[in-house]
Amino acid sequence: MEQMNLFYRVLIFLVICVPGGFLWAQMSPGSEILDSVIVFDRNIIHFTPDEVGRYDTGRVVAEDRGRVITTGVSLPDHDRPVVITAHLAIHPIPKDEVSVYDPWDRAGNIRLSGLKGPDIELVKFVTAYGGFTEYEVDISHLAPLLRGNCTIKGFIDTWISPGWKMDFKIVYMSSEDIVNPRWVRSLVYSESYRHREDSIAGLETVVEIPDNIRRVKLLYLVSGHCTDGSGADEFVTKDNVIYVDNRVVYRFQPWRDDCRAFRDVNPYTRRWSNGYWSSDFSRSGWCPGDIVYPLKLDLTDHLEPGRHTVKFVIEDVRPADENGHFGYWRLSGYLLGWPER
Repeated sequence: MEQMNLFYRVLIFLVICVPGGFLWAQMSPGSEILDSVIVFDRNIIHFTPDEVGRYDTGRVVAEDRGRVITTGVSLPDHDRPVVITAHLAIHPIPKDEVSVYDPWDRAGNIRLSGLKGPDIELVKFVTAYGGFTEYEVDISHLAPLLRGNCTIKGFIDTWISPGWKMDFKIVYMSSEDIVNPRWVRSLVYSESYRHREDSIAGLETVVEIPDNIRRVKLLYLVSGHCTDGSGADEFVTKDNVIYVDNRVVYRFQPWRDDCRAFRDVNPYTRRWSNGYWSSDFSRSGWCPGDIVYPLKLDLTDHLEPGRHTVKFVIEDVRPADENGHFGYWRLSGYLLGWPER
């Protein structure tokens, strides 16, 4: 009877807390909440070059002129399969009764740092135009890293102080229906892939696939932007090309054409003379007020055990013009491995 009551408590949690029930396929009658870890709790992200630590707490400190908050956490280690959910909320900070301090859409992320390789984005997002947003994202595939002592950073590309408040929590639940990867390897993290010699040649890394890994997937998160808010590379998408051992394995153009669906969370979006709203425009892989969804690419046939070179190239990025404006991309990627195909 107690097990049945527990099942219904978990069911109620899912119905109330998980929009659309997107974790339901991974849950089972034997599921239970194992742990919940609060990482950030209304911590302020700002831009104050002369006073970076203005809003520091005893546990959370600021970097990058206030635009990055960082903390160390101790995450639980479980000897069973787990569903791990990231709970993120982004709060605008009121300025007065009719306005907020930062009414613009800003790129942001929650990332795992302090790794042997580049940072790994747990959640990649773009804020709404001055609106509150919240997300629940399945990060179960990062179970091998989300244990023990970890450094987690929250970032919003604001240029205003104060800018935003951030909540972030990680919830662990047991599941009989999931197989967590055994191996994770970060490949790339860049906030400014531009038209320069190094980026034209691509971002390349050498990776060693362990002997016991038989299935490999790539998760690639990318969004296109421009410094003047017009033209490429935000509103004109470009080819993203993935190479393994100097051979093209995948080519695609990141694009989102459903941004109109998020107008309700964009209270400070602007309407142009032609009748269009800023938040409605299609963009290179993102919408204001939503997360950036990863490309999930099976590379098992290309990454057998042993040493390989993986490279990311974004073609025809807009170079800097006479006014210094240019296109740029924010990207990250990592590999997941399982011992069985």
